[in-house]
Amino acid sequence: MSWWRFLPFGNRELQQWSLEARLLHWLTLLWIALGLVVLFSASFPVGLAETGDGLYYFTRQLLWLALGWVGFQLFLHLPLGRSLQLAIPSFFLFLLLIWATRLPGVGTTVMGATRWISIGSFQLQPSEMMKPFLVLQAAWVFSSWRRLHLKARCFWLTAFALTLLGILIQPNLSTTALCGITLWLMALGAGLPLAPLLLTATGGLGLAVLSISLNEYQRRRVMSFLNPWADAMGDGYQLVQSLLAVASGGVFGTGYGFSQQKLSYLPIQHTDFIFAVYAEEMGLLGCLLLLALLAAYGWLGMRVVNQARHPLIQLIALGTTVMMLLQASLI
Repeated sequence: MSWWRFLPFGNRELQQWSLEARLLHWLTLLWIALGLVVLFSASFPVGLAETGDGLYYFTRQLLWLALGWVGFQLFLHLPLGRSLQLAIPSFFLFLLLIWATRLPGVGTTVMGATRWISIGSFQLQPSEMMKPFLVLQAAWVFSSWRRLHLKARCFWLTAFALTLLGILIQPNLSTTALCGITLWLMALGAGLPLAPLLLTATGGLGLAVLSISLNEYQRRRVMSFLNPWADAMGDGYQLVQSLLAVASGGVFGTGYGFSQQKLSYLPIQHTDFIFAVYAEEMGLLGCLLLLALLAAYGWLGMRVVNQARHPLIQLIALGTTVMMLLQASLI
């Protein structure tokens, strides 16, 4: 493999891709660039306050981006069959690691949730690493559904259920919902019977309600979401501050780097509430442009799904598009 293929603008094979695939490639680069620009502004004050280095979180993100880009290029040039072969052991590896977070001395608890495994100063979140392999494995299972024996179907459905359950009890309701909805839509796209799918959706909704009932912090987050002003200095503080940030942006925004809410008012502003910082600095017009970018990404993704001739490729494209857009919507 030539080194120039790892450059964002150096892949000559792009010319052989369909128009939709090329546009998705450029939109992805635009999305990454926009994310880095917003992260730089949102994370600089907190990085300076916590570590004395305003670029702390930005440089870490650049490192992860470089690793992710190399992994993407390697995956891009692998034959699909080889990628599916690698997806099986990777799926079960991260499934084991998801459950390993429950072991004393292995899982790391942050803000009441045990979702990480610490390796020295490095923290690994298995549920995040699982996402691409979950899509690949689900695409193979659902595209081969009618050829699979009953035992094989039960085996893979159990494996998917254990994945969702392992993430849910960390607890991580948002990622569980993200993965569960992606699996459900992929199964629907594969043409699986509607009645079992509706039953599964009902069971998933019931499980989410049960999780909220058993986990006090999830219940308090739901209640504060419904009426954040009822306890504006307590459980509703984060949401109230984010709403103030969005409102402060007005139509044109306060200008890049001039958010006031990110200066010790808005908590975890460089991750969970980064959109509030973006909305304050870029205003309504910036938010509409971002939503237009996501809508264009979704439209192009579905065009790729419709143009794919093989059911397996269709499901991979569908799962990837749904996963990306749902993840962006959660932020």
